[in-house]
Amino acid sequence: MRANSSKIETYLEHLKNTPPKSDWTKNEKLAYWLNLYNASTVYLIVSNYPIKSITKINGGKPWDKKFIKSGDKIYSLNDIENKIIRPRFKDPRIHAALNCAAKSCPEMMSGAYLPKKLSTQLTKQVKAWINDGFRNKITADKIEISQIFDWYKVDFKDGVIAFINKYGSVKVNENAKISYLEYDWALNE
Repeated sequence: MRANSSKIETYLEHLKNTPPKSDWTKNEKLAYWLNLYNASTVYLIVSNYPIKSITKINGGKPWDKKFIKSGDKIYSLNDIENKIIRPRFKDPRIHAALNCAAKSCPEMMSGAYLPKKLSTQLTKQVKAWINDGFRNKITADKIEISQIFDWYKVDFKDGVIAFINKYGSVKVNENAKISYLEYDWALNE
């Protein structure tokens, strides 16, 4: 883990020195913030390794730790997710793209989000997450899904079932029973 810390630090330094500008496209900005969030999460884990869970960092509140630099500003993971990404971009697919370093979190994409490929990358991530039998158990009449769908239900404007039906391989009935799987906060090594 620690062997990769210099690469992560170099990447974060690059992101810090190239914050979004007003003339950037929406996709350029969203890709930047997704990459900054995920790289910062990896950095947080690497700099505190060995640990069993991200929840063991910062007194159980790792998402509130202000350590992420972008230009002359310092953010927490919560700032990036809840004050920038969710309100500015309003795209529920981001929940498959942000990685919280827990086993129940959607798997992190290998590589960076790229502005020109962003929509395709996000859709691929969502499909992989929804159809992952460890993270979501879906049948036509009953769905046991990630608590992310409950925590952020306001982001799924047309409803969770409509979202799952759009990206999932199993079509769910509108009156299907919904329950939420226990979230496993163990580190997703």
